[in-house]
Amino acid sequence: MSGGVLTAVSRLSFIPAFALLEDNDDSTYSKTTGAGYPQYGIKMDAPTIEPKFLKGRNELGLVAVGFSGGQCKPGVDAAPMALIESGLVEQLTDDLRYHVHYDGKVHAYGELMPEHDPDHRNMKKPRAVSAVTKQLSSQVYEHAKEGRFVLTLGGDHSIAIGTISGTAKAIRERLGREMAVIWVDAHADINTPETSDSGNIHGMPVAFLTGLVSEHPDKPFGWLQDDQRISVKKLVYIGLRDVDRGEKKILREHGIKAFSMHDVDRHGIGKVMDMALGWIGTDTPIHLSFDIDALDPMWAPSTGTAVRGGLTLREGDFIAECVHETGSLVALDLVEVNPSLEEKGAADTVRAGVSIVRCALGDTLL
Repeated sequence: MSGGVLTAVSRLSFIPAFALLEDNDDSTYSKTTGAGYPQYGIKMDAPTIEPKFLKGRNELGLVAVGFSGGQCKPGVDAAPMALIESGLVEQLTDDLRYHVHYDGKVHAYGELMPEHDPDHRNMKKPRAVSAVTKQLSSQVYEHAKEGRFVLTLGGDHSIAIGTISGTAKAIRERLGREMAVIWVDAHADINTPETSDSGNIHGMPVAFLTGLVSEHPDKPFGWLQDDQRISVKKLVYIGLRDVDRGEKKILREHGIKAFSMHDVDRHGIGKVMDMALGWIGTDTPIHLSFDIDALDPMWAPSTGTAVRGGLTLREGDFIAECVHETGSLVALDLVEVNPSLEEKGAADTVRAGVSIVRCALGDTLL
């Protein structure tokens, strides 16, 4: 592996560090929760990286979003509970020493669902997705304005309209800065309503967040304001491998920085992260939005739009570790885990999601 270049075959040979640990080792724990998901990991002290843009090292706001309306497959709304029942909150508090601000609810937003929700501009369930993301934006903003790290567990990726708009607004108010977004995904999710073949809004959030799509105030998503948006110059993709024709045109025309799986294979994930973080710079808060389908289905089969040829779990963890190490990370979304799909792989997918979260929040081997 000299020169940092990994072939597609050699990348798949990586085994997560936790899989190499013996259960009877005093430095590890291994238990099964009531949900039946085994937990594996290393007992850790609190993270030592001093955050640049948060008020404290260990204040964390958690929002659990049981929403699946941005796409057509049921089950992704069960992901937050599966992640929580796997022991994630206890790991954040006991292992990583975070003070977790969490209301104890998985929000389904049933009271916000409209009685009638016809298609609008080719979008399916536009009023439901708009109502949920508007409410979620306020929830995330309430945590972010206090200078807390914000962790959102989804749900499908349409919820990023709410999470990113909430952190972007808070960062502007609190620090007077623009925020960057690292979008880790097999898909670009930057379709406009008109370029989308499916009409599913989980394929459109980046278009709304960057202002490539706008609405009149009395229409769905008309609530989005300029202070809730991000610049295309502050957007970086990692892991792309299933990009629609219309999205490719948008990426080219706007000069959006994107690292596909071809780039990961050519350069190795270390070099890709150097380039991605170099593009963002050291003085910019970062919101990491991680779709579990960025990982190859070998590691995360239980997701609605799995695409072969993706990141290994170790590469996904490495991305999260690198962003944490900058000290600039202010928020994380983990989305598109669907425990109802690939039943035998549900536990693996949940474990992969927990691993990504832990790494983004400072879990390391040393």
